[in-house]
Formats: sequence, structure tokens, C-alpha cells
Amino acid sequence: MKHKIIIALFGIGLLSNVSCTDLEEEVIDESLEGSGQAEAISGAIAPAYGQISWTWRHTNYYGLQLIPSDEAILPYRGGVDWYDNGKFLEVHRHNIAPSNSLVGSSWNEVTRNISRTITAIDVLQPLADEGNVEAEGGLYEMIALRAYLNMLTLDSWGLAFKKETSGELSEVIRGQDAIDYIENELLSVVDVINTSRGPGRITQATVWGFLARLSLNAAVYRDPYGTPDFTSEDMNKVIEYTDNIINSGMYSLSPEYFELFNDENHDNPELIFALDQRGVMNREHSRWAYWSLAGSWYPRPEHPSADGTDGPAITPDFYQTWVDAYGDVDPAEADARFYQENQIIPEELRDLTGVSPENDEDHYYCMSAEDFEINRGIIRGVIWGPRKDENGSFYTCDEGYRIYPVIQRKGNGPDKDVDYVNHTLQVDFSNEGRLHKNGYRVSKYQFSRTSPNGNNYSSVDLVLMRLAEIYLMRAEAKLRTGDNAGALADVNTVRTSRTARPEQTPEPLSAIDLDILFRERGFELYWEGFRRSDQIRFGRYEDTWTEKTDDNVHHRLFPIPQDAIDGASNVAGYLEQNEGY
Repeated sequence: MKHKIIIALFGIGLLSNVSCTDLEEEVIDESLEGSGQAEAISGAIAPAYGQISWTWRHTNYYGLQLIPSDEAILPYRGGVDWYDNGKFLEVHRHNIAPSNSLVGSSWNEVTRNISRTITAIDVLQPLADEGNVEAEGGLYEMIALRAYLNMLTLDSWGLAFKKETSGELSEVIRGQDAIDYIENELLSVVDVINTSRGPGRITQATVWGFLARLSLNAAVYRDPYGTPDFTSEDMNKVIEYTDNIINSGMYSLSPEYFELFNDENHDNPELIFALDQRGVMNREHSRWAYWSLAGSWYPRPEHPSADGTDGPAITPDFYQTWVDAYGDVDPAEADARFYQENQIIPEELRDLTGVSPENDEDHYYCMSAEDFEINRGIIRGVIWGPRKDENGSFYTCDEGYRIYPVIQRKGNGPDKDVDYVNHTLQVDFSNEGRLHKNGYRVSKYQFSRTSPNGNNYSSVDLVLMRLAEIYLMRAEAKLRTGDNAGALADVNTVRTSRTARPEQTPEPLSAIDLDILFRERGFELYWEGFRRSDQIRFGRYEDTWTEKTDDNVHHRLFPIPQDAIDGASNVAGYLEQNEGY
């Protein structure tokens, strides 16, 4: 219980808006209890790394980055699913109250994660001072992780927490002070931190990547409501740090784009930093895989409870960026990042004219569970998958499982039980637009084969930094300093690297500007948590898109949860609400 009590107290110190009781009862890392107790060093750092999975959970920080952008929209599905007191509707429209629970849970998990790094630092610092080399290495990682998490609070709420030990009150800092603090923390470890622990741990390359991100966004962080002033000094830092990573030769771009998000991705040479999951803990989740998918779709026949949730879809506006880029050519044919066809429907079954759930008993093909894999990327139209009988068991055949057009079983729309799931472009907050089937879906992450239910025990690492992003950051810095040729070369390096399916490898671009670069970041990094920050940095966050018309610059930052402000009220002026709320 000692670890849990310390964590709860630190959560209070960082103004978490979750009660002490909740914090005391929650244990993230299984090594904290009983016979599974680890030795002091690994036991200190594991809770901080383990908390990242809940920080980036779909209904925490991941959702807070995805839903406010033009990438995604989450309606009140059919008037029955995903309302959650309107939190997703508010966030998408940029009409957010300080009591919004998506903002509140995100704040809580990030600040709790910071607290766990401080817990680890308290344990590791004395051991490092005594000359323990392993403790010293762990200490450097925790300092870097604390800096990264403070970058998240700076990006979303415009502030960082300066707190060195558990015995002191956090200092709330903003603007240049916050930038300097985070930068100095990262610089203090970049030359001494490990260089080869793998993507599940923070390495020197990871720290270089953090420094590049910080410098790329520094103009926004200094003046979050103004027009960013991208200085040559900042952009040259971006180029320096990205050069270090690219020139190290330790990483390479993946020829198959979707292998970056598969069960075996931990060893993919493009990954620089990722949440190491590999299917050993309940908290290792597949939520980035299933959140968007249809609730009637079962991607794993061997696990009948694994399905989608009919959550967010891409907005028609984001889809249109692909159409505009490729014109008369279907983006699924033009760009390997848009789509991967894993389900080859027999030719004689493809035409569904006259076929319906009432007469399709024999309209299926057979596939073993081991060979069945759903399509990936942006999912459009009628989907195919295993079907359950009236007893909840999948229909089988000699080769394994029957694969049918998926019947719309969820919701209360007019197509329920009488038509197939047919994902259409239209998705919005109207009665028609919010039906469960509406909207193109994103199937970027593989449904882990180690997960018994599609939720937990996933083996797919959550990718937090990879080489393609490094090239695109360098391209942006070069473009903002007038090196158009260098920027174009970097963007084309990324575009033309996806060669596993040559017929879908994007053609190199002939020219580059900020609009095209913004578009290319969207194509390469969609649904990875970058779009909101990209829109702010490129001056697009006040634009209009599906169901969003707000143009208030103060909404670039989220409100500080009212519970957190109330909890700090005994210290006058300690935590003040962001402008515009």
C-alpha cells in the first residue's frame, strides 16, 4: 500500500481532479504487489511507463487530441451511444466547459503520470548519488519522461508543472518559462541517457525527438493565441535534432505502412518511442484499434467478444483532402497509407444486388481464424466478417468460419437487422448523420491476436514517435527557413518509402509549400494524436469543418478543469483559468 499512498499524495500535489479514494485504489503496474514485487529500480520506473497507456487512452488524452480536430467526429450514435453528457460533442465543436469530463479525465491522467515520474525520481536519485549505474540510467529516463508529459500539459493547457521532489509544491509555469524548463530538463540528460534500449524505453533518439517537437511548437507555446513567429533559431534546432536521429542510422522507414501498427511492431525499425505492450498486462489495450470500428464487426473469430464500438469516424472534410490530392484516382489505389486490402472477397460474391440478410444464408466464403484479417486504413462501404447465430456462436464451415456481409445489429436505425453495415461519407450530428453505420472508419491498428476480448492484453505497441515524423519535422523546419528543395526531398523520402505494395506507393511530389506539407502530415500521421497541434501551428484550427464553426483563438487551449482550480483555491492565485473560459 505504500506505493499507492505516495501516488495519491502526488496526484493531489499536481492538482489531479480525481478523488483520493480513486487514486489509492488504483494500481497500474502489477509488479507493485505481492510476489511480483520488482527490485527497487525497475519497480520505481515501471508505474510511470505503465501509466502512459491510461494517459493515452481513447477516452482520455488520445480522444482529447483526436475529436477537436478536423480528423474525427463522434456523434451521439443513433441517440443511444456515445453521448456521455455531451463531452465529445462539446469538444468537437470547441464549445467546452471547464466541467467537461473528457478534459477532466485527460488532465487527471497526465498529471498522475507526472506524479509517477516524481515518485520514481525520489527513489532513484539517492541510489544514483551513491553511484548505482542502473539507478542513474533510470533517473535520466524519468527526467525525460517528466519533460515529455509536461510538453503534453503545455500543448493542451498552456502550462507546465515544475516540481523536483515530492516534498515541494509544484510551480505552475507558462510560455517561455515553461519552454526553457522543459528544454533544460531534456538537455540535462540527452548526452548521458541510454542509446539502445529499444522503443519501449526513452533513449537518446527519443530525447532528440522531444527537443525537436518542443522547438517546432515553441512559437505557439510562447504566444498560444497569436500568430506564431517561427524563428530561425527554433527551426535550426529542429533541423539539428532531427539530423541527429536520421544520421544515426539506427532507424529506417517501414516498407509496409501498416506493419507499424501490427502485433509484431515492437521490433519495427521505424519506431523510436512506443508504449511497450506485448500482451502481458490487463492495462495493455487495443482501444486505438477498436474505437472507430462498427459494433457489429468481429475482427477476431477466435475471440467472439472482440468487436468495435461504433465510435468516431473521419470527417468528410478530412476525407476530401485525400480526394483533392489524387483527383480521379481512388486514394486506396494511389496511396499505401490510405488502405490495405486483406479480405479478398470472391468475385462471385461481390455483387450484392438482390442480396439481403433475409436471403443470404449461402452468400459467404470460408476462412480460418489464423488467416482472417480485416482490411486496414480508411474503411468505406459494406464490410465483411464472421456472423453469429441466435446463440451467440459464429457460423462455421469446413475451412473455419463463414465470412458474410456484416448485418447492422447495433443502434435503433431503420436498417437494424434488415440491411448491411454500409459506411457512408456522411456523418454529422443530425438524426440521419449520426446513425451507427455512418461515416468512414479508421482501422489503423491491428486487432491484437493476444487479446482475448479486443480490449486488453494487446501485443501492439502504441506508437508515440517514429522516423517518418522526424523527417516531416525536418521538412517543416527547412520549409520555414526557405530550404524548399530540402523540404521536398524529406517529404518524398517518406512518401516513396512504402514500397511493400508498389502499385500503391505514392508518387513523389514535384513541389512543396506549407499547404501541401500540412496535407502530407495528415496523410502520414492520421489518427496518431498530432492533428490538433498541427492545425494550430499551421493556422487551421479556427477553420470550419463538419459540425464545427467556432473561430475563437482562445479555444486553442483547453479549459483547466474546474475541480482542479477549486482544489487549489487555498493557495491564492496558484492556478488560474485559461483565457476565454
